[in-house]
Amino acid sequence: MNKQLILKKRPTGLPDADTWQLNQGEIPKPNDGEVLIKTHYISLDPAMRGWMNDSKSYIPPVALDDVMRAGTIGEVIESNNDKYKVGDVLTGWGGVQQYFTTNGEGHFKVDTNLAPMTKYIGALGMPGMTAYFGILEVGKIKEGEVVLVSGAAGAVGSVVGQIAKIKGCTVIGIAGGKEKCDYVVNTLGFDGCIDYKNENVHSGIKTHAPKGIDVYFDNVGGKILDAALTRLRRYARVVICGAISQYNETSIQGPKNYLSLLVNRATMQGMVVFDYADRYKEAGMQMGMWMMEGKLKTEEDVYEGIENFQETFHRLFNGNKRGKLVLKVKED
Repeated sequence: MNKQLILKKRPTGLPDADTWQLNQGEIPKPNDGEVLIKTHYISLDPAMRGWMNDSKSYIPPVALDDVMRAGTIGEVIESNNDKYKVGDVLTGWGGVQQYFTTNGEGHFKVDTNLAPMTKYIGALGMPGMTAYFGILEVGKIKEGEVVLVSGAAGAVGSVVGQIAKIKGCTVIGIAGGKEKCDYVVNTLGFDGCIDYKNENVHSGIKTHAPKGIDVYFDNVGGKILDAALTRLRRYARVVICGAISQYNETSIQGPKNYLSLLVNRATMQGMVVFDYADRYKEAGMQMGMWMMEGKLKTEEDVYEGIENFQETFHRLFNGNKRGKLVLKVKED
């Protein structure tokens, strides 16, 4: 049988148990030109919360009664497509389900001899691509600059900071709790980390970056974004990648200190990874090289079972995870 997680209602606030329904049906058969993929791992990302809302965005919302959208990686177990053979491993948008068919559009074949499957939905997947293009193309970092990263222990933020270090920047992270801050500094190599749960963020930024910051990479929004805006240097760049603190709020808190952009001739720009799809290969090769050289460290936090999706999904928002959050599909 094929387990599928179906979106049944559009949530208000944090999704509850009624948001999805776990269905079981027959394993689909591939038509001409299609392959049947058995999903091994499912990517859990903060952006999934926004995809449930029926509002204008960079991507259409998940339709009610459809399989919940998610990035996946899995193995071809039946093929009617000359491009792919049984045993090939493909990553793409398979959704929260055990099996699915596809003609291969939007999917990429990967080599699991070079890296394990989980890396291809982490540092070598959408989170890594987001970090790479976000900090280099939108942040436009230069050697010697001071970079501040929120969500620094997460899938995107952890890679952003390490890339900035590779490029010769001073990097300050913001994370929740001493354990995460120690990980950011001692394992990932950031120059400092502010514990937003136990420190005043504004004071922390001033202490770690007394002359201000040149680039702020924002994954959380809200009060932390406001604090960062007060510490911008002239011609600073603010990269808006996400706002996880706001995704489950019914009333969004926008930035109050935006006039700092004017005073400092700074810029604030949104970043959507899909805009760089034609350059993923370039980024993947560079990131893979850094990983082989030991310059880029990545971590996956793996949980098991589609039936545990909701509990695992909540870890994105309660902070009870580190690195890339992944759901392993159990064997039945």
